[in-house]
Amino acid sequence: MHHSSREVQLGAALVEAADTLFEAFDTAAYLRRLSDHCVALLDASAAGIMLIEGGETVSFGVSSLQQELALDLLEVQHHGGPCLESYGSGEPVPQVAIRAAHASSRWPDFTERALRYDIGSTFAVPLRRNGTPLGALNVFVPEPAHPSPSPSPSPSPSPADGTALLLAQTLADAAALGLANHRVFTRYRTLTGQLQEALSSRVRIEQAKGMLAERRRTGMDEAFIALRQYARSHRLPLDEVATAVITDSQDIAELGRERPGPA
Repeated sequence: MHHSSREVQLGAALVEAADTLFEAFDTAAYLRRLSDHCVALLDASAAGIMLIEGGETVSFGVSSLQQELALDLLEVQHHGGPCLESYGSGEPVPQVAIRAAHASSRWPDFTERALRYDIGSTFAVPLRRNGTPLGALNVFVPEPAHPSPSPSPSPSPSPADGTALLLAQTLADAAALGLANHRVFTRYRTLTGQLQEALSSRVRIEQAKGMLAERRRTGMDEAFIALRQYARSHRLPLDEVATAVITDSQDIAELGRERPGPA
């Protein structure tokens, strides 16, 4: 079966978009690579992704190609633009001719800036997961060049017929899934770490109780009362006191000699 280079590149981009379950994950690098894939697959001037949380922009990711252009066109969308429109509606913004949008004052600041960069048109698609909007992907298409005398053997996806929009939405959906999975992964790793620390702390406290009971020739309950009283009177975490007992710290040497008072 024959596969075009574009199909192979799209497959690689989707695999990369899903690969987010690791500790060294870098959101900015991830968004940049996705934007690079959009530029290559859609023959665009540049592309950028705006992540939004709680109505506030939290991160930008722009293509390596023409970074300044892409970042400028994302940052200028504070008061309106294809990214914010797509994010707000949760729907794609089909191809819009910049000159037409500028003439109608649809996004005055954005279109004025886009014309400076000779951007001919733009479109945007939302990043969404289970109905929750995460941001938007914006693609910037150059002014059309004069047609070539010989047709390209592998024509680029066309914004006009909606192919490019569908391809961009596919990439955005894959990225939204990857980002959502990474957030869940991070939460579970944090929870696992907290549970592991709680278990380790409990083990240290039990170990300290046993050592203290042996030193003082008391029961385990009395040893625990002594640990707790010392921690309270010195305003220290119980786990810190237990660790000091285990390591035989001189700072709490008196804890091994004193008899505990009433709890």
